[in-house]
Amino acid sequence: MMNSSHVSHFTLGAYSDPGLYTYVIFVFVLCFYLLIIVANLLLIVVICMNRSLHEPMYVFVCSLFVNELYGSTSLFPALLLYILSDIHTISVPLCFLQIFSVYSYGSIEFTNLAVMSYDRYLAICYPLQYKAHMTSSKVFLLIAGIWFPPVVAVSVTVCLTSSLHLCGNVIDKVYCDNYGIIKLSCGDTRVNNVYELMATSLTVCAPLSVIVFSYIRILKVCFSGCKQTRQKAVSTCTPHLASLLNFSFGVCFEVLQSRFDMSSVPMTLRIFLSLYFLTCQPLFNPVMYGLKLSKIRHVCKHLLLSKCQSLFSKFEQLQYQQHKGH
Repeated sequence: MMNSSHVSHFTLGAYSDPGLYTYVIFVFVLCFYLLIIVANLLLIVVICMNRSLHEPMYVFVCSLFVNELYGSTSLFPALLLYILSDIHTISVPLCFLQIFSVYSYGSIEFTNLAVMSYDRYLAICYPLQYKAHMTSSKVFLLIAGIWFPPVVAVSVTVCLTSSLHLCGNVIDKVYCDNYGIIKLSCGDTRVNNVYELMATSLTVCAPLSVIVFSYIRILKVCFSGCKQTRQKAVSTCTPHLASLLNFSFGVCFEVLQSRFDMSSVPMTLRIFLSLYFLTCQPLFNPVMYGLKLSKIRHVCKHLLLSKCQSLFSKFEQLQYQQHKGH
């Protein structure tokens, strides 16, 4: 029996040697990560720089994009390093840092989606009072509510796990997992399990309750309202619902494969299921919101056209100068 503070490293046991495909996989993962960074950063800059998008809904969408960058960065740099490496070990501090990042990302995602559903509920059910309800100070408090409680809850989780007595140091995943370390414990884990239930209620069940309540009220208004109200609800709620379902399925995949014996499932599929919510969601959200929200789409088109026109005019000036020189 040894305290986790005396363990120098953890071994990530889900990695295997892909042989000749190592560099192909590395390039694919790297391109995927770069695409996530570009897509999210582009929309963050578009929202921040364009005054017409300085509305509560787009502030919450921007917070969502920031979280996608945060979550993907907690995984991809380490993943890229381990793909090229023959040794798949991680130091204890870095392992707990990755646990904190991954779990806080997931919790923040749920609270962010809950606040966005509440915002849509006010906009659709109380359109005339929306500005009075959604003031700048309230938006600030909601943003703080999105980030602060999950960070505190996950910090306590990491502290409890770091105090466990361990009988091994092999985690059967491609990244550090809190439940994977708990399974290595030799001692009593009841405190951890009870707290995990409480933290899940705070960061997952409570946000989902807000989302369900908001959409029940939105559906009532849609069925009793005019066609214009229904169209507004569909246009603004579709990307939110798609994002929620995609992330929820990804989290369910991760929970199921972590809690149940999946030894009969091919390793490649197990890795894909465990990484789905960390890899697909960060690209899914910017694509979905960029295409579905008309204001963001129009601003992006305008910026793209203006850049193309600027490049074209510079090209014409260059050609003119060259022709004049001849």
